[in-house]
Amino acid sequence: MTDAPHPAPPPPGSLLPGPLVDDTWLADRLDDPRLVVLDATALLPSPGHDGDHRSASGHGRWAERHIPGSRHADLTGELSDHGAPYHFAVPSPEALAAALRRLGVRDGSEVVAYDSGGGIWAARLWWMLRAISVPAAVLDGGLRVWEAAGRPVAAEPQEPPEEPSQKTGTLTPVPLPHAWASLSDVDAVLRGDRPGTLVCALPESGFDGSVPTRYSRRGHIPGSLNLPGRGLLDESGRFLPRAELAARVGAVLYDTASPVVLYCGGGISAAGAALALTLLGREDITLYDGSLEEWSADPARPLVRLAPQD
Repeated sequence: MTDAPHPAPPPPGSLLPGPLVDDTWLADRLDDPRLVVLDATALLPSPGHDGDHRSASGHGRWAERHIPGSRHADLTGELSDHGAPYHFAVPSPEALAAALRRLGVRDGSEVVAYDSGGGIWAARLWWMLRAISVPAAVLDGGLRVWEAAGRPVAAEPQEPPEEPSQKTGTLTPVPLPHAWASLSDVDAVLRGDRPGTLVCALPESGFDGSVPTRYSRRGHIPGSLNLPGRGLLDESGRFLPRAELAARVGAVLYDTASPVVLYCGGGISAAGAALALTLLGREDITLYDGSLEEWSADPARPLVRLAPQD
């Protein structure tokens, strides 16, 4: 196997070294006024039966323990579009920029996202930020690695007060084309009307339909490959070493004949897979925001279930 390509270098003058930072890098720059640190933790229990969708804000967990100076970015609150027919829908670029501005993000800011739930929530926020051209990175290993390294944590139940400089300034969203795939885009891929390799980031048990799903029906979209997002991390929650990560990704990385269309249940684990592919230099990535929650809601849309029916 040939070496995987390297991700594009950050723009000149960028504070962030790339889409992933470690705890030492962040600790050394925690007081930099250009840097905004956001905790993206949300709560999503495993379903006990098909259709058992329960999610909640992670603000309470943030209040108990968080990186000093961070704010909580609520992916169940104003960082999702509650008018959409599925959970965690990305807001319009303007609504997203307005919500981020209330979190202290301005033109010229750079964001480090982290979470206490295995990194997928931080990856979701990173993808949302990237999609409107806000420089962003994910803290590798999140709060777990931060604490394990003996870094300071805070437990104030309230968000830190805004500095005078945070009360002024704008955040101008510049949407990137093809960051998000729609239902019609996935339909077009299935019909062969547009190029695309469908990749499901659910665990194998979710891909094959052997465990309950929080959505309407079990299985995966026909023709999909399986690349479990959580399988790209080591036991500490960090991304696997580069060579091991490239081997785990395999054909999804090296088959560059068509762009990658990532999905999962709700566009969360898929963002973790998107980050892994980005780290390895793959740039033609689209995330299907509605994922299986939207797809499975229509009984006319096909799903492949490999496990025996109950």
